[in-house]
Amino acid sequence: MFLVLFNFGLCVCVWVWVCGCVQSVPVYLSEMAPAKYRGALNIMFQLAITFGILCANLINYGTGRLSPWGWRVSLGLAAVPAMIMTVGSALLPDTPNSMIERGEREKGKQMLQKIRGIQDVSMEYDDIVQASETAKLVEHPWRNILQRRYRPHLVMAVMIPLFQQLTGINAIMFYAPVLFQTIGFTNDAALYSAVITGGVNVLATFVSIAVVDKLGRRTLFLEGGAQMFVSQIIVGAILGSRFGAQGTGSIDRASALAVVVVICAYVAAFAWSWGPLGWLVPSEIFPLEIRSAGQAINV
Repeated sequence: MFLVLFNFGLCVCVWVWVCGCVQSVPVYLSEMAPAKYRGALNIMFQLAITFGILCANLINYGTGRLSPWGWRVSLGLAAVPAMIMTVGSALLPDTPNSMIERGEREKGKQMLQKIRGIQDVSMEYDDIVQASETAKLVEHPWRNILQRRYRPHLVMAVMIPLFQQLTGINAIMFYAPVLFQTIGFTNDAALYSAVITGGVNVLATFVSIAVVDKLGRRTLFLEGGAQMFVSQIIVGAILGSRFGAQGTGSIDRASALAVVVVICAYVAAFAWSWGPLGWLVPSEIFPLEIRSAGQAINV
């Protein structure tokens, strides 16, 4: 009973901590980044996630050979990035927006000058002060976000993460080894294929960083969605033609490799569109007075 309660409490603490991170990090990056580089710098958050997934896949591939206790090593190594994040977060400075909102205007201006690398930040500083004064007039951000003027923001905060999940990416990234085993790969080959998709995920995120501020968010949303849609149809057609309606058939090596290639195309499309933009767009569309509520809904 004690172990059950301990594990439950630990899971709750970890989940609360993770939710806090995914809520605050995109907003933090949006407030710290210059406007013309905001997209690229904000997507660094998604890049860190994809790199973590790749590292997890590599670790699982290695520890999978350490039977029967390799899974303990895999789980235990998760403490390493957790400690790095804990120490690193203690060293982060506040954003100018946060300082100004708390009344520390001079410190906020100094921080803005520091992160911009110039002394003349009066135009941006005045905009932040004005937004802060407007935000102070709002006593109930959760109630105000329901007002008609914030309706488009609220709709996007709900629908973007909803569609991000409905792309089906979690089924691919979490269950890739099982999927590849199902279509005929051995256990090692399945883990290796999962590492490949993890690598594609990282590389494609770099593509998003390079083009998001040039092509715009809408273009990447549309292109990525279309590519994922086509990829899913191709995978479904291959598996349907080989396994049949009852799932009793078999798949040849060429078709299995084709599935892996198409899944990589699917993962790449997600990694440069709906993956990073699902965090970027909501973090930059909310006015300061409802930003905390809006980003919480998005998470």
